[in-house]
Amino acid sequence: MEMVKAAGLRKYYTNGANEVRALDGVSLTVEEGEFLAIVGSSGSGKSTLLNMLGGLDEPTAGGVWIRGNSLRDMDREERTIFRRRNIGFVFQQYNLVPVLDVYENIVLPLRLDGMPVDEAYIDHIAEVLKLKEKLYEMPEMLSGGQQQRAAIARALSVKPAIILADEPTGNLDSRTSMKVIGLFQTCARQFHQTLIIVTHEEEAAQMADRIVRIEDGKIWGQEEQL
Repeated sequence: MEMVKAAGLRKYYTNGANEVRALDGVSLTVEEGEFLAIVGSSGSGKSTLLNMLGGLDEPTAGGVWIRGNSLRDMDREERTIFRRRNIGFVFQQYNLVPVLDVYENIVLPLRLDGMPVDEAYIDHIAEVLKLKEKLYEMPEMLSGGQQQRAAIARALSVKPAIILADEPTGNLDSRTSMKVIGLFQTCARQFHQTLIIVTHEEEAAQMADRIVRIEDGKIWGQEEQL
């Protein structure tokens, strides 16, 4: 079943007299339960593509459909609610709320939507991500890697249909990185989630079902993994 569809995505910016084509006609589909890695050099357009797929930014042209729902046909409030209920995000900058402790940051999406907290599941996530001893500390007391793990836990907390992760292992050591990717895979299988990550780490990308390589705002190649 098709979970995500992008058709003719373009994102153009004007920088003085220059036009920057961050995305230049990108089309792809992602099946339900698929683990897709988007790989490319810095400035290739991979993070822009991820933001478009998650409805965080609007394209200059083209469209994105999630479970057949057109993001362009939703107003801002509708997109916000749709994202919160269907998509878990892991951002490069973490975006933790500084006045909330780690636990409250993790369960924040559930609180915002009035959903019950699965404490056993949250405990499992915290254990795998080595956060159990940090749950009641404030974000400013955490290292960069710990903040990143907290952001990953928050994305997983709502058991979303889709997880979008922008360099989710960028500040982690190689051993923890593989554990994190393994957790993503386990959750994706258990809860029938679709996983899309942007990464520059070839080892992490090789764990995906499919790799899409993007450069200069265009898809240059795709590789199915055995």
